[in-house]
Amino acid sequence: MAPLGAAKVGLFAAAGAGGDTGAGYFGGGQLSSGVKVSTVDKFAFPSDSRTTLGTGLSAIGKAQGAMANSGTAGYFGGGRNGSTEDTVDKFAFPSDSRTTLGTGLSSDREGVAGMANSGTAGYFGGGSYEDTVDKFAFSDDSRTTLATGLSTGRLFLGAMANSGTAGYFGGGREENPTYRVDTVDKFDFSDDSSATLGTGLSAARRYLAGMANSGTAGYFGGGNESGGSVDTVDKFAFSDDSRTTLATGLSAAKYEVAGMADSGTAGYFAGGRDPYMSTAVDKFAFSDDSRTSLGTGLSAGVALFAGMANSGGL
Repeated sequence: MAPLGAAKVGLFAAAGAGGDTGAGYFGGGQLSSGVKVSTVDKFAFPSDSRTTLGTGLSAIGKAQGAMANSGTAGYFGGGRNGSTEDTVDKFAFPSDSRTTLGTGLSSDREGVAGMANSGTAGYFGGGSYEDTVDKFAFSDDSRTTLATGLSTGRLFLGAMANSGTAGYFGGGREENPTYRVDTVDKFDFSDDSSATLGTGLSAARRYLAGMANSGTAGYFGGGNESGGSVDTVDKFAFSDDSRTTLATGLSAAKYEVAGMADSGTAGYFAGGRDPYMSTAVDKFAFSDDSRTSLGTGLSAGVALFAGMANSGGL
């Protein structure tokens, strides 16, 4: 998710088709008390009303990743519950019924990020300082591991996707030789080949989240830089991968956030530490990148969680 992350996908981020129906989901994470949770909050589009699913994740935990096959199902993978996990939970849309895949991640790891090529496959990348990228085919949920992984092993990164074209993993923390990175790796969905963008994030940071307006632009928000937590939101135009930084960032500087998007309409960054656990959900309208904060936030202040969304067919 980055950890409860990622956009139409999700740490965790991904994309979707503009929608008057559907919902976004934030799951897992850690409370200010240090207690880990299995809670999944659901935000209905377009009303942004919140409910909490009767069935949460199959285990309590933090630092998961998330991604979605919009219109069909969303997935939360990896994390930590006492020890690192390889578990992947699948939530069917729109019933929200949960199953746990027989085949999880290729290794136990926390701090992963997820993104998806909706209708085809979803990807969980990084975590526990690994460069591994696992690919799950949506036709049968079978898993393969890409021959080419991330450019460096890292955890606590973010991810988002331009569904049908390419997915992006950004930022995070390396084990050696540096601490935080500004790197953005791009995976071409036609052949899963990877390249590293010439222009990375506006600053090196970890504990960020991603979300996307598929076909137009992807966003990486929040995180922790060398000087502390930030409210920065970087926007990458999918036409040429150029980066701008929004004049209006998050409503507060924070890290360990999660993101998801109602592609075509708006993207959301939620929770995190500022420095205390936050319930806030910031909404960015894709028409002009203006920000509002939802009147109803998360059901509890949480960090190190992940987000994904069902915004209809892509």
